[in-house]
Amino acid sequence: MASSVGIIGVAIALAVPFLQSGAIDPIGFVVALAIAATVVDVSPFSTNGALVLANVDERDRDKFYRQMLVYAGIVVAVGPGIAWLTVLVPGWL
Repeated sequence: MASSVGIIGVAIALAVPFLQSGAIDPIGFVVALAIAATVVDVSPFSTNGALVLANVDERDRDKFYRQMLVYAGIVVAVGPGIAWLTVLVPGWL
C-alpha cells in the first residue's frame, strides 16, 4: 500500500500541467489513478502480496502462489470495469 500511495503522489505531481490546462477532469483523474495504483496490490509481485506469500506454509506455497496469480488477474481485468460502473455511469463525476 505504501508504494501505491507513493505512485499516486508522484503521478499527480507530474500531471499538474495537464490538470491545470483543464483538458483532464481533476477528480476523474485522481479516482482513475487511485484505482489503477491500488488494484495491483493483490498481486504476489507487490510488496503486500510477497509478504502474504512469505507467511504461507512452505508445503502450500506453490498452490497459494497460483491462486494469488489467478485472483490478481481477475481483479486487474474486472476491477476497472466495476470502478467505471460505480463511479462514472451513475454520473457522480
